[in-house]
Amino acid sequence: MDEMEELQMTCFEIIGYVGTAKSCYINAIAKAKEGAFDEAEALIKEGDEAYNGGHDVHMKLLQADAAGERNGEAPLILLHAEDQMAGTETCKLMALNFIDTYRELLDLKAKLA
Repeated sequence: MDEMEELQMTCFEIIGYVGTAKSCYINAIAKAKEGAFDEAEALIKEGDEAYNGGHDVHMKLLQADAAGERNGEAPLILLHAEDQMAGTETCKLMALNFIDTYRELLDLKAKLA
């Protein structure tokens, strides 16, 4: 496998990890909306573990680049992988805020009942 193919496979690995994380975060919002906060928190944790896998792979790319082990070209797939990472971070922040909001709404509903 040549260097470009190896880089592409690495990028797909990142995209796979962060895609899984993003799905977990979105599913956590749905669980919180149902009032299943333990399940929502478990999905956030699962998403964090997946995201960390993608982050670790990305960090290895950055370290290889800093050590001069790569030719420095950034193919479109790498940019896409990094964009997916950034989008997933945003998704996590939104999920955490939604979970807090749903928890507060449920608490308020219980107080008013």
